[in-house]
Amino acid sequence: MDSDSVLRPFTAIAGALVITVIAGWLLDLLLLRADARHGETPLWGLLRRCRLSFQVFLCALLLRGSYRQARILPEHSTAVGRTLVLVLIASAAWLLVRIATAVVDSAYARFADRTADEARVRRVRTQITLIHRVVTAVVVVVSVAAMLLTFPEMRAVGASMLASAGLIGIVAGIAAQSTLGNLFAGLQIAFGDTVRIGDTVVVDGEWGTVEEITLTFLVVRTWDERRITMPVSYFTSKPYENWSRGGAQMTGTVYWHLDHSAPLELMREQLQRILDEVPAWDGRTAGLAVTDTTPHTIQVRAVVTAKDGSDIWTVRCAVRERLLAWLVAHHPYALPRIATSPAAPPPAGPGRDPVAGL
Repeated sequence: MDSDSVLRPFTAIAGALVITVIAGWLLDLLLLRADARHGETPLWGLLRRCRLSFQVFLCALLLRGSYRQARILPEHSTAVGRTLVLVLIASAAWLLVRIATAVVDSAYARFADRTADEARVRRVRTQITLIHRVVTAVVVVVSVAAMLLTFPEMRAVGASMLASAGLIGIVAGIAAQSTLGNLFAGLQIAFGDTVRIGDTVVVDGEWGTVEEITLTFLVVRTWDERRITMPVSYFTSKPYENWSRGGAQMTGTVYWHLDHSAPLELMREQLQRILDEVPAWDGRTAGLAVTDTTPHTIQVRAVVTAKDGSDIWTVRCAVRERLLAWLVAHHPYALPRIATSPAAPPPAGPGRDPVAGL
């Protein structure tokens, strides 16, 4: 083995690696300067994540174009060339996915910064996420197909595969009917704006927040940190509650069953004092009224509001707990009871009728 057969491949590989490192450094430096100059968009900073995939692609490209002249493993020239082609295709797909991810993340970040409407931000986030998944899937499928076509055996069977494509398509369509249904349902959700990431929903009696939407399934995070995974076709074929549809603001109710002698005016005053101390209340609405009556009790309903589903739950629980504790401490006669003997009339006072109970 002469020195030229060793020096030439080593020089070619070393030169490709040096050029790759320098090109990656220059690219990172240019992107860093562009990011500092254009602070209004995070795109240039996000594109710096593409450095490694760019270097792998460039190195494979340089070696693919010079491996014959450099006589890199000349006895295995075909295998080396095919391997470099496979690496080149895979790195190109990797680079495209990285670029698409940077563009998507940058577009979403800019839109979120400029838009005050939270519902629109969640809608765009859902659409961009699904579009990104579609683009990634297309790039992966095309790259895998291109890698398979580099093998002569796959080219030979290509004609027979195309000839039977019609029959295979029919069989695959029947076999994957539910999968295709979920796929189209995911696209319908993305662009029909029926449910979005961050929406508060009630499905099958479970209350939670939409955490993730893909082309085939949807994840709902419940209040107790459980995750419910459901096919997206559920949200296009069955009814469900979306508490965030048309705006995140919500109105909630709290019910008590009390005695007929309950001090309603004092309860209204106490309700307002309680709400003033609950940060989750948004201050829009507060009211208390008797909504039903029975021979033994009355049904009292309080109406409260909050900015979203999570806060309305907090407000309802706080009002229910504190007003009940206030009744127990100051007006126990207002609690439901079964009369087995004549009851003493409630004491006279502010908001009370002195002849009540007579």
